[in-house]
Amino acid sequence: MKLWFSLSTFALLLISVAEVLAQSPRRVIIDTDPGIDDAMAILLALNSPELKVEALTVVPGNVEGWQGLENALKITSLAGRCDLPVAAGAQHPLNQKLITAQFWHGKNGLAGVELPASKCKPDARFGPDLIIELVHKYPHEITLIPVGPLTNIALAVSKDPSIVPLIKDIVIMGGSISGGNVNGAAEANIYGDPEAASIVFNAGWIVTMIGSDIGERTLITRKELSQLQAMHGPESDFVYKLADFYLTRSEKSGYSGAAMYDPLAVATVIDPTLVTLKAMHVDVETKGEFTRGETVANRMGSDENNVLHGDHYEIEGVVELKPNAKVCVASDAERFLQLFISRIKGK
Repeated sequence: MKLWFSLSTFALLLISVAEVLAQSPRRVIIDTDPGIDDAMAILLALNSPELKVEALTVVPGNVEGWQGLENALKITSLAGRCDLPVAAGAQHPLNQKLITAQFWHGKNGLAGVELPASKCKPDARFGPDLIIELVHKYPHEITLIPVGPLTNIALAVSKDPSIVPLIKDIVIMGGSISGGNVNGAAEANIYGDPEAASIVFNAGWIVTMIGSDIGERTLITRKELSQLQAMHGPESDFVYKLADFYLTRSEKSGYSGAAMYDPLAVATVIDPTLVTLKAMHVDVETKGEFTRGETVANRMGSDENNVLHGDHYEIEGVVELKPNAKVCVASDAERFLQLFISRIKGK
């Protein structure tokens, strides 16, 4: 009887420990190029108890690196989070010139909204080095959330490949399996540094890919904008101004709403049930004249095996491909927007 009691008590203890661990916030690093939707994503993360943001690392993309760092520091200052390390990373892509997107994000990347000077100071460490340091500090606990070009992540894994098996998860905003938003083939973050993206997809981990094709079906509209307008707080007022600019710009380009690209990636880490994922093998095109930066997703799980017979090839079965990605193929847009609004509300 005593033995039964002891074993039962031990089993209950294990269950309790498992429940505590399951409820513990997930440690995340957000690699970002702020950016309107980046700013929304950062504030969503900082206001979500499911996440413990360990650092922001800044990559050039929507704006130049120096501007992105300034924006990240102002956002963390607005949120009262000067305890959070914010580190500059690469200042240019690996193998091409930087392409910025003030056309969509405004001259300063934040819709022209001038936040107060930041009370926060930048971390002196190089962004990729900070990623490496934190992954080793918290092995198997860190989820990377890159929502800009993948330059910093590529530099980190190239410098220290040992971090790959130590990463809990990597959830990127990037790519598409049904055409791009830069041109007919490529999504902006992958197009911004295709060589870096190729390194990341081939690093040996499983990349969760939240693509622009799904972001463009997850739209913030005037309905949500009116909800934001009714709220009053430093963060919600800021998000309203960002969303108004972003939505107006999108409407002028013929869209019915503004794509919530980066916030959806963060929301996927908060609540994975918001999206539907499918295992695929994804390659990044780095050489194509019309397709550079395209994420080529193999939905069949195999390639045909073409074998030379005399002067021609014949198909002899297929070559199986190992998945390297979980690709987002759908989202629950309404539930995502409810989550986003509720987390920003009154902040």
